[in-house]
Amino acid sequence: MNKLDYKKEYKDLYMPQNKPTLIDVPPIHYVMVEGEGDPNTSLSYKEAMGILYAISYTIKMSKMSGNQPEGYFEYVVPPLEGLWFGDEGYFDGERIVDKNKFHWYSMIRLPEFVTKDYFEQVKQDVQKKKPELNVNLAQYFEYHEGLCVQIMHKGSYDEEVSSVLKMNEFIKEQGYVNDLKEDSGRYHHEIYLSDPRKTKVENLKTVIRHPIKKKS
Repeated sequence: MNKLDYKKEYKDLYMPQNKPTLIDVPPIHYVMVEGEGDPNTSLSYKEAMGILYAISYTIKMSKMSGNQPEGYFEYVVPPLEGLWFGDEGYFDGERIVDKNKFHWYSMIRLPEFVTKDYFEQVKQDVQKKKPELNVNLAQYFEYHEGLCVQIMHKGSYDEEVSSVLKMNEFIKEQGYVNDLKEDSGRYHHEIYLSDPRKTKVENLKTVIRHPIKKKS
């Protein structure tokens, strides 16, 4: 049986060009943990990673225990994603900010067969196997981004401003404006296609996505 690889099946979402493009993102369900602090040094970010991957792989491997839910299919665990904002409100990817003041929603896409009830069951299973993890931090999260501009950024996370500036120019040319608003749940969005532990900085690939709206 072929495994569903979301990156390959939905290239419009995960494999954009290295120039800005428009996309209308449908509702997607995630396992999500929220927190704050510098992702490079924050213990809460490290804990979030442990929780996200423990839940994601428990779902993926549920077939081994005969506990797979109705509609289960083979798939590749989707990439890690992050929504970012700061103490002072939205984060536009252009300003230099103190990373210790970051607020974030870290998340991994869930396959379509995962219901909220099954998700809660998986949390209980993970808690039994890994009592050191606070799985109560994990949330079943539906995110509907809607109309956005995105780009494939290659290189250091700290150099993303160059790609964001390209996006901003494209947004202006197309008659749109940025719609980054924390209070309406529209954030600076990053999708991490590379493992920074195994990839040279110059080869890191990150999808950057910003919500937009028509200029009034």
